[in-house]
Amino acid sequence: MFDSEPIVVGLEIGTSKVCAVVGELLGEGAGVNIVAVGQSPSQGVRKGEIRDVSDVEECVRRAIAEAEEMANVEIRSVYLGVTGGHIRGFNNRGVHPIPSADREITSEDVQDVIKNAKAINLPHENTVLHAIRQHFLVDGQDGVTDPVGMVGSCLEVDMHVVHGNLNRIQNPIRLVRGLQLEVEEVVFTGLAASLALLTNEQKELGALVIDLGGGTTDYAVYADGVIKHTGVLAVGGDHVTQDLALGLTVPISLAERLKLEHGGAFVDEEVKGRILTLPSEHGFTGTAVNLENLRRIMHLRLEETLDLVAQDVDNAGLLPHLRAGVVLCGGGARVPGLTRLAEQVFKLPVTVGHTTAISGLKSTLDQPEFAAPLGLVKFAALKARSRTERRSGWHRVKRFFSEVFSFSSPGETS
Repeated sequence: MFDSEPIVVGLEIGTSKVCAVVGELLGEGAGVNIVAVGQSPSQGVRKGEIRDVSDVEECVRRAIAEAEEMANVEIRSVYLGVTGGHIRGFNNRGVHPIPSADREITSEDVQDVIKNAKAINLPHENTVLHAIRQHFLVDGQDGVTDPVGMVGSCLEVDMHVVHGNLNRIQNPIRLVRGLQLEVEEVVFTGLAASLALLTNEQKELGALVIDLGGGTTDYAVYADGVIKHTGVLAVGGDHVTQDLALGLTVPISLAERLKLEHGGAFVDEEVKGRILTLPSEHGFTGTAVNLENLRRIMHLRLEETLDLVAQDVDNAGLLPHLRAGVVLCGGGARVPGLTRLAEQVFKLPVTVGHTTAISGLKSTLDQPEFAAPLGLVKFAALKARSRTERRSGWHRVKRFFSEVFSFSSPGETS
């Protein structure tokens, strides 16, 4: 089936689901055609990280098998998404004096300044996931995208660095390899989601992507066409469920069902005073639930989560740069009224994201919970384009999109 074009696979091991997406690369460019998806309810994952290896292995095996059957192909390698409260992002600047007599900047100077920017001091237990080039500066002139051939005495580069705990990143890698699958690269799922959803125009204007998952809330900020900020909160939809179970005095499974069937981000007039009578089942004696209380519990947790993201982005000085607003994705984006709540918190336009530059099963997968695995496939397509341009020599004329990833496998030195 795939004799003409190579395939790539994105694998997300999430708190709520394990999802494998198979994409067919569309020749030149960064286009990708989605041909298959495999899913399995997730077990053994908490706050985006593995807690029970055997449970997670079975979930991954089922998702991969379903994707293989749909695509009629044997999957041998994946692009693996990772998240967790240990992952952090920050900006760093590298500086390199130009040694040549004529002060003309060469490609070797560019490599040297990038190397300097990546020479960062991290905690000994951490490793770099991504070192993403933003802009160059030549003698203080900022916004330079390609300095080769320019004249200057000092070359600088700004990079966004995403890093995390090495052992905690290695856990999903080892699990996947134990299933006889190669891990092509490891990608922060917050970045992957932004790749799937944002257009070039949104990146230029400035946009914040928030991926509200079951165990974590990942987010990424773009401005002036480049990534500016990333972060993770170890809070997600499961915490809403736990709040409901505690506040309504019901089992977790029932709290999850109540959240999905009757939840919302606001205490609207139609739910005030409404009582839902729950039947007795599975040892639960049954009770009456006040829908107003249910909505209030959800509102407080969701508002707190969005407030924490807003505070972090504001502390980074980036809220005024979000001219394209806020884009929501992840299963949490389905909560009725969440966009309205986010608009109140951020004082910006808020939308639920839709995938870009992706074809194939788009109508099936263009749902907020699939943003991260689709973004992993998009990441793979962009990497393939980058390799093609380097081989052909185009990279001096056409720079590889706005997301140039300089990747270091966990455990390797940059």
